[in-house]
Amino acid sequence: MTAQVVQKLRSDARDNRERILDVARATFAAEGLDVPMREIARRAQVGVATVYRRFPTKEALLTAAFAEQMATCVAVVEEGLAAADPWQGFCQVIEGLMAAHALDRSLARALASQYPQVFHFAESRDRALRGLAELVQRAREAGGLRTDVGVEDIVLALMANEGLRAASRETRVAASRRFAALMIQSFRADPVPAPLPPAVRLPLPVRP
Repeated sequence: MTAQVVQKLRSDARDNRERILDVARATFAAEGLDVPMREIARRAQVGVATVYRRFPTKEALLTAAFAEQMATCVAVVEEGLAAADPWQGFCQVIEGLMAAHALDRSLARALASQYPQVFHFAESRDRALRGLAELVQRAREAGGLRTDVGVEDIVLALMANEGLRAASRETRVAASRRFAALMIQSFRADPVPAPLPPAVRLPLPVRP
């Protein structure tokens, strides 16, 4: 086998891997984490064996596909923890995570789930959740956050935000911004009416 042929095979393998990851990100973001590997292979136009050769388990595929997104979640939480005012840091994190999750339907599920067991993915998820727990505690102790609100409520809000449906990315982000403002008002220990971002017209579900 010539060096040129070897190089071509390596290039094809690299292209296949990137195509699988691109399809996985788009599919999991649009439809959630339950899409089977066989369907990922079909949409990437490669054989199922090719997918499993590069990603032996679905957890491995999820880890590779969402490493950057999970790093973003961790960065948003850590930026909130660095804020001088715990309540402002809390609000900043709610707004930042909801904006990210509005564009990626799978992240809220991944953050809440014990499904992805690959070490690096689980490590990033746990780091984000630990940061959220610390942020909740600080905001509560500072008197800004209701005493009965916990991390579970934040994840619940993120999963509700995940359900936003809109015709464009811009509309989803705008709707997410308003929803974040509504949730922040509900989380506040002493709710003070504040102007909300503009309302967004979303498509109503069609009855069967």
